[in-house]
Amino acid sequence: MTFRPTSAGLSSLEGKYMSAQIFKPQANGIFKIVPLIIALVAAGVVLALVGIDESPYITEVGVAKNQPVPFSHKHHVGELKIDCRYCHATVEKVAYAGYPATETCMSCHSQVWTNSPLLEPVRDSYVTGEPIAWNKIYELPDFVYFNHSIHVNKGVGCSTCHGRVDEMHLLAKNQPLYMGWCLDCHRNPEQYVRPQDQVFNMEWQPTANQAAEGARLVAEYHIRKEQLTNCYICHR
Repeated sequence: MTFRPTSAGLSSLEGKYMSAQIFKPQANGIFKIVPLIIALVAAGVVLALVGIDESPYITEVGVAKNQPVPFSHKHHVGELKIDCRYCHATVEKVAYAGYPATETCMSCHSQVWTNSPLLEPVRDSYVTGEPIAWNKIYELPDFVYFNHSIHVNKGVGCSTCHGRVDEMHLLAKNQPLYMGWCLDCHRNPEQYVRPQDQVFNMEWQPTANQAAEGARLVAEYHIRKEQLTNCYICHR
């Protein structure tokens, strides 16, 4: 005998089948958008981490550091037009630009602002012979080698890396010095080099013909571009 379920029986079976389902039909739509939501959240997390890594909180770009003496580059360089080399005397000769000796500061401040409370650490240093403990603005990792004299003598201006220090009351980083930023200059030095007599000029700007002029200077300074991206140049 063949069993033929009635319409009532079919409805009963469908009801039992539906009640046995774990997920409702609309769950299909939800499962389709869940991976998209996960992907968007993951992308958001990555972008947030990149943003934090490039933010002043991490790079300290634009964040002035406290110093024993609130030395104003804007006043000394921008207003008084003191040459960078007066304080950073070794910048053309050795790897380190160096800090000014207390005697350098006192060559002026034994005559001006002699009683200023702000300059008391300078006077104390001069009397005791203890150097002023300046806080570094740029501090490279131990595995990175940088030589100021090479860059200065190859036509790289101070403001290229340090920014317009003549406009800074309190000095702060201008660049995070990420490797990609350094490599951009090493790959395309003609875009950054300038005449030797303009290296310490904070107001210098590239000319409209910088590509041709830069290429001429690269040849004149004997800059070997093919070697500048060798790992050994910076990692020794």
